Amino acid sequence: MTRTQLIIILFFVFNVFTACKDKPSKVKAAKPEPESLKDSIKIDSVVPKAKSEEFVLTEENVIPFFFEYEKELIEDKVKITTNLGSFTLQLYDNVPYHRANFIYLTKKGYFDNTMFHRVVKDFIIQGGNADNLETGQKRQAIGRYLLPPDTRKGYRHDRGTLSMPSSELDNPHKLASPFEFFIVVTKPGSYHLDKNYTPFGKVIQGMDVVDLISEQPVEQGDWPVQNIYILKAEAFK
Repeated sequence: MTRTQLIIILFFVFNVFTACKDKPSKVKAAKPEPESLKDSIKIDSVVPKAKSEEFVLTEENVIPFFFEYEKELIEDKVKITTNLGSFTLQLYDNVPYHRANFIYLTKKGYFDNTMFHRVVKDFIIQGGNADNLETGQKRQAIGRYLLPPDTRKGYRHDRGTLSMPSSELDNPHKLASPFEFFIVVTKPGSYHLDKNYTPFGKVIQGMDVVDLISEQPVEQGDWPVQNIYILKAEAFK
């Protein structure tokens, strides 16, 4: 090989090597992403989602709510079990808001572990209240509202009648306090209560237990000396 040929070969190899070194790669580098799909799923699974707001009864929505709720009701009786025995209440169909309210609270478990907090011998026993934290929390979760009176259905406050007391706070129209109820024990009845309070049911079984409750000794304010608990309230047809 002559010197000229050798120079030509070396020059050709040098140009090829230089061209290969400077030519950009065809494989594109992966662009960094803020997060992969896997990371996104992982983050979503650990970040708690906002809870849907709990439904609470108010003065504005209570009547529309119970109007619709009552249409679907099949239950018309409630069994009240106390630490002194049990009795059964029949609710009147044509006092719809009071019936619906009582069934609603029963199904919510509101009356469970409340008390007969007012006992007036030969007059009434009144239940649905308690001074424990649990009862206050249940009231708060259900809502704050009153019910309009419904006194013109022909029912009177006979012995064994289930009725609803009115709120004592700024209540000139005798709106009913929905979390409480009373049962008349007077013979034959307490008719001075008519037109002021709403009868919405009656005792159909266990009136002897109601009488037993009414005979318990009380302290000042008509609160029983020994707590009388409602252990369970159950709605049924």
